[in-house]
Amino acid sequence: MPFTPEKATAQEGDLAQLLSTSHRFFLVRLQAGAELHTHKGVIRHDDLIGLPWGTQVYSHLGEPFYLLTPSLADLLRETRRNTQIMFPKDIGFVLVSMSIGPGQTVVEAGTGSGALTTAFAFAVGETGKVISYERRPEMQALARRNLKRLGLEHRVEFKLRDIAEGFDERGVPALFLDVPNPEDYIPQVRQTLRSGGFFGSLLPTTNQVSRLIAALQEHDFAFIDVCEILLRYYKPVPERLRPTDRMVAHTGYLVFARPTLPQEPPE
Repeated sequence: MPFTPEKATAQEGDLAQLLSTSHRFFLVRLQAGAELHTHKGVIRHDDLIGLPWGTQVYSHLGEPFYLLTPSLADLLRETRRNTQIMFPKDIGFVLVSMSIGPGQTVVEAGTGSGALTTAFAFAVGETGKVISYERRPEMQALARRNLKRLGLEHRVEFKLRDIAEGFDERGVPALFLDVPNPEDYIPQVRQTLRSGGFFGSLLPTTNQVSRLIAALQEHDFAFIDVCEILLRYYKPVPERLRPTDRMVAHTGYLVFARPTLPQEPPE
């Protein structure tokens, strides 16, 4: 069952978020007879099933929690990981920049822990499809577990392969590379991505970006954009509204481009 329940009340099988007044939250799949054990006491699932979302509930110690549906950003931040995952601030910009939406087909490599895969699977809906390439079996297994936990694994086709061997697909509308050396795979990308489609990549350093830009230009990609997303939160206190003490600033450089048909020089 996907993590976006349609009913106004919590049902068995729903993925629920228990948010404390100190903004610490716990994610649980509601099951009859189960219990959530926290440092602020125990909460019985049976006491949650059937309640309207947004209800304030209490642990056996009398500590308050709010029963909420988790946001996609919350789930991405809680993704079980072996490596660094993409942040929601970057993922959101990727989705809109590459026009990822219901019914879309998107190819990605590598899968990693599956954070971006999760966002793609959520965005394409039941009529879309995500095809995810990964060469490390242990990472693909972790991503499968993460997607299954959210009920989204059926929207993803996992392929265990080094993309140096090429992609199986042709004429896809969108392709994203999350690998250290994307410049080495632009010929394979060019064969797979349809002309005028959407290409994206994430890289941590400027020298990697420079190499990718050169490879994209060599293979007739145009409209190349490079950016980074900076996000700053504020303390929501009316009398002293100001930025929070910590900020996640640079996480990576996003590179976008569009493959075009080779142009013959004018006579």
